[in-house]
Amino acid sequence: MQMRGYGISALLGIALGLAGCGDGKPTNPQAAAPPPAVTVVKVASTEIKPTSFFAGRIEAMLKVDLRARVDGFLEKRLFTEGSDVKDGDLLFVIEKGQYQAAVNQAKASIVTAEATLKLADIEVGRQTELFSRSVGAQARVDEVTAKQGEARGSLLAQKANLEKAELNLGYTDIKAPIAGRVGKANISAGNFVGPNSGTLATIVSQDPIYVTFPVTQREILAVRKDGEKKLADDYTIYLQLADGSRYAQPGKLNFFDVTVSQGTDTVQVRAIFPNPNRILVDGQLVTVAVELRKGESTLVVPQQSLQFDQSGMFVLVVDKDNKVQVRRVETGPAVGTNVSIKKGLDSGDLVVTEGIQRIRPGQVVQATEVKLGG
Repeated sequence: MQMRGYGISALLGIALGLAGCGDGKPTNPQAAAPPPAVTVVKVASTEIKPTSFFAGRIEAMLKVDLRARVDGFLEKRLFTEGSDVKDGDLLFVIEKGQYQAAVNQAKASIVTAEATLKLADIEVGRQTELFSRSVGAQARVDEVTAKQGEARGSLLAQKANLEKAELNLGYTDIKAPIAGRVGKANISAGNFVGPNSGTLATIVSQDPIYVTFPVTQREILAVRKDGEKKLADDYTIYLQLADGSRYAQPGKLNFFDVTVSQGTDTVQVRAIFPNPNRILVDGQLVTVAVELRKGESTLVVPQQSLQFDQSGMFVLVVDKDNKVQVRRVETGPAVGTNVSIKKGLDSGDLVVTEGIQRIRPGQVVQATEVKLGG
């Protein structure tokens, strides 16, 4: 019995001795974990151009409604609807028969009037000669002189009739008064047309082209103090199309309306754009971007780095000791996928963009810097 008791005591002593062979420090898995990894971006200064956006409408510089100036049946339409035409191109032809006949008749009347005037000139000469010889009477001279005047007046009237007849004959050819794109023909060949028939077709000029947009009085006054010419020189105009893309060609301000709309308190402003590829169409709605030509230097950070709480907007910054800090910021306009910062940050600060949910202020982190994108 004593041997058995000794054996148990010896075993307990060995077990305690083995337990005492450790370093005596308790194991703490949480203290041994590495700092959380985050992605940071260095705050950088970049040039931005303040931009304002407006709803605008495309307008052709020139727009002409083609109309018939004389009565007659429409014989021909000589254009393809929607095609480009040049100044002077023949587009419609009205029957010419009656107008050509009027020209011929006027020419015949001129021949008759010229013969009558010639005879009157001869008679005036004869009677004047007789009167100088005391053979003829003064009354007869006066009579033939008056007839000479009537013949001369008749000739002038017939020449005027010829000019009118030729004008009417010329009006049977309806030509393009401007270069541009012709629209749909409203009246087909074979119909009777005249001055009261309305528009036969419309031509709009294509290149260059206008865009007009309303600007509030407050916005105009904010930049108008230096004069309209300087305003036009300081700003570049861009267009955003319906598919969200930007029109490749920039425009330039060239007109400010002289009156203010009483209903909206806005001024109509106009810009001119090149349109060589006919992308811009008269009446089209676009978004107008008015961009300051001279940029301003400002700090920017990725939009994903911005956080909100009850006190406002803030970002998380990693300091030189790799600790997380909260910085309250005041933001400006967006710059692509970034946002400009007015207050709260300095150039070179490391702003957390990824891993924000895993960290807290004052915590040490392992930061990986990436390049600021656009």
